[in-house]
Amino acid sequence: QVQLVESGGGLVQAGGSLKLSCRASGGGFNIKSMRWHRQAPGKQRELVAALTSGDNIDYAESVRGRFTVSRDNAKNTMYLQMNSLEPEDTAVYYCGASFQYIGDYWGQGTQVTVSS
Repeated sequence: QVQLVESGGGLVQAGGSLKLSCRASGGGFNIKSMRWHRQAPGKQRELVAALTSGDNIDYAESVRGRFTVSRDNAKNTMYLQMNSLEPEDTAVYYCGASFQYIGDYWGQGTQVTVSS
């Protein structure tokens, strides 16, 4: 049973920082890529950051320079360091992973709320 479990969300003031974690378990196969998406109320889910097995990294323009994605392969865990948070970053943040042979899986999401 594949599981992706996010943690680290919460309430923070504008200008503050949070670090999200996403731990993958149960896949039994190589993880080809991992990514963070977010969905704000009334908006479509959008890609925030993506990290491929070749360590290629891509960021949404709105977070570039403020967010940093990283991965600890030994722990099957991906992180998202979010600095200089803005109220517009308020959303549910979802972790996704693409596994070799078995496809894509998503976590349950973690709420990030940035107050002005």
